[in-house]
Amino acid sequence: MYRRLKPIIILLILIVLAIAMNPVGGSLDSYYPQQNATEIAALNIGDTVITGMDVVDEGKLRKVPLTYHPDYLIKDIQEERFSDLFTALMTGAVETPIDELTGDHISSQGTAQGFEGPGILVVNGDKLSVSSPGTFVWGFKKAYTYGVKTNNGLEIRENGTTIKTVPYTDISNSTVPHKYVTVKTLKKWYNKANNGAKIALDYGLSNFNDNRNSVAPEEIKTFFGEDVLNYMENYPSGSPVMVYAKSTTQTVVGTGAEVLGSYTNYSTAARAYNAMQFVKGWNNTIIPPHTTSHGKETVGFQGISDPHAPDDSATHGVCPAARSLRSAVMSDGFPLPVGMSTGEYAVLYGFEPSAGILLNNTNDYPVKIVMWTTGSGASLHIYTKAIALT
Repeated sequence: MYRRLKPIIILLILIVLAIAMNPVGGSLDSYYPQQNATEIAALNIGDTVITGMDVVDEGKLRKVPLTYHPDYLIKDIQEERFSDLFTALMTGAVETPIDELTGDHISSQGTAQGFEGPGILVVNGDKLSVSSPGTFVWGFKKAYTYGVKTNNGLEIRENGTTIKTVPYTDISNSTVPHKYVTVKTLKKWYNKANNGAKIALDYGLSNFNDNRNSVAPEEIKTFFGEDVLNYMENYPSGSPVMVYAKSTTQTVVGTGAEVLGSYTNYSTAARAYNAMQFVKGWNNTIIPPHTTSHGKETVGFQGISDPHAPDDSATHGVCPAARSLRSAVMSDGFPLPVGMSTGEYAVLYGFEPSAGILLNNTNDYPVKIVMWTTGSGASLHIYTKAIALT
């Protein structure tokens, strides 16, 4: 019977000692100031965090004399950290409990919890915390990985740091990023480029509206999902990318509608193709508040012979679609898009109809562009909605 009670008696004695020694520990505060929360972070302050991630490096937790914080023994008992308890009793030093240095959305085990979406590791006051995301989070597509031509081959640089050099003969899908630039295109570029020339091979996200740190290409899918990765792959460098939106209300704030019609000098089939490519290039584009955005750069247009055009060729058929888009966004207060005119021939020469045109959302809310078509040939109808996300 005594043997069974012995561990309980020991624990009770420890608790009594901890309570008795607590005033002594309090008087030593000036000798052992609280550890800086940034010292225990497993990530950089400002990094993106999702639930379940370890955000505390337990190996960096400071140990203090038992006389300073005997109450920490009680926490070891409460959390059944008997190994830590034994170590503290044997060494006279006790590890600072995680929850003494952490705040919102971090568990007593040092993992992120209790929020939805991509949070941010922050310091609030003197506590390491995770800030949950706002209603909308967006960043901007930015080149992260470059290939640089050198005498020794292709130097691969990530975020400004050289990670390896690949000899020309070894350039392949297994040695270089190829999501944006194929190996065939890369080798063709290499053969024509001068030493020191560089080419963007992969892209990350930076300059977030909530000031979080940049996100590397390999982290985008993990933090924001595959849909975000697919979205940014279609848009030019520098484009805004909405990475998170809570449940939102969608309100139509502008509309546009046009009919393709026919011109005897130009192929109706080619014009219809160009109109539908324009729709494809702009459909589902999201422009965050007070930002600008191009359309997709992954769509192509068919040149139609025109002796009156500067290059004797023009992408006829895009103008009705452009008028539809122009009507919708300007109804919502957008200024005239860059690359467009106010007239019937809506797309100016020299501007690519999707990646070349620029929309400027001057509103305080994000706007999503939705475009679609009905009918075919000269009777092709092109519709646009500008939708406010709030």
